Amino acid sequence: MNHATRPLAALLACAAVSAAQQEPAAVVRTGLDVLVAARFEPLRGRHVGLISNHTGRTADGRGIVEVFLAADGVDLQVLFSPEHGFEGLLDQARIDDATHRSGLRIHSLYGETRKPTPAMLEGLDTLVFDIQDIGCRFYTYISTMRLAMEAAAEHGLRFVVLDRPNPIGGVAVDGPVLAAGDESFVAAHTLPLRHGMTVGELARMMNDERAIGCELQVIAMEGWQRAMLWDATGLLWVDPSPNMRTLTQALLYPGVGLVETTNVSVGRGTDTPFEIVGAPWLDGRRLAASLRERGLPGVAFVPVEFVPESSKHAGERCGGVQILLTDRDAIDPLRVGLTLAWALHRLYPDTWDVDRFARLLAEPEVFAAFRTGAYPEQAIGLWQAELDAFRARRARYLLYR
Repeated sequence: MNHATRPLAALLACAAVSAAQQEPAAVVRTGLDVLVAARFEPLRGRHVGLISNHTGRTADGRGIVEVFLAADGVDLQVLFSPEHGFEGLLDQARIDDATHRSGLRIHSLYGETRKPTPAMLEGLDTLVFDIQDIGCRFYTYISTMRLAMEAAAEHGLRFVVLDRPNPIGGVAVDGPVLAAGDESFVAAHTLPLRHGMTVGELARMMNDERAIGCELQVIAMEGWQRAMLWDATGLLWVDPSPNMRTLTQALLYPGVGLVETTNVSVGRGTDTPFEIVGAPWLDGRRLAASLRERGLPGVAFVPVEFVPESSKHAGERCGGVQILLTDRDAIDPLRVGLTLAWALHRLYPDTWDVDRFARLLAEPEVFAAFRTGAYPEQAIGLWQAELDAFRARRARYLLYR
């Protein structure tokens, strides 16, 4: 029978099978996928609290709550959500507890408390963490993990991390290293701004170096290699937070995010957060020209005007620049961020709020040099020794080649 005489339903079925066969399989299996393949054996008989959000999903797109509820021998009792809530849609200073569509209670760890309380942990013997990180020190999901690990240690709970890729790779490490004692919710540990580690590796490091001492188990990925960026994993991109929408934005974030605490917009409330920077008092042509003078590799700067719909300078017309990624293998995000700050300070010394630049940079010596007019390359030289020491520290915690 040729195609002209075969029933339409049969033809459609053949087409569907053909399309499915051509659909590329994920190269990487996340910790969740490995756990599913192991029929949840590591959690069999456990009473579980799950710390996750919308990024907790299998390679074939199933949500983690539904997967856990369908697992034999696993008693999922309660959920915990980080910044932006369990669905990852909220961009606000405080998030209240909620109820999941499954009926499970969601305790917010971005509300009255950021650390699970004894009442929240009642009846549990295991906490499971599965949240997609972005690879930058001031992204808060790793702070949520650290605080939850501390709670697990204090109450004798096992802590299981389902590992996921670092979207911006596991090779490049850059930026000043946070000094011990300066930790905060935007600085979970003594890490550089770009740490090049997965959440599972970070959990191993923090559990040891901070002497947390929780009963830690990391379910490692299969197929992930350190040189991989997200697009090499074969996994579907899911926005880790409302304003982290593309791999380009993730790559720029460790640098551009540094100026977010100052009085400029970094594009929140637009279609391209972390790809544009501006303010009502800023001349985009002057800024773009100043940035081009520095000859930064892998990026180009285009003067633009934009009106953020929300967040900083909402409803105001801002002059600024759009940052174009021209060669992601050549880009140095930290140099981009420092050069951006250098240009703002040079062009607008009385308008740009330089003091707030210190918050996420968190390195007094580098900031002091920056304030006195040091070029970005001079500031970068100040952190190389401590960065080398960090590389040596982190080597013992790495799980992947």
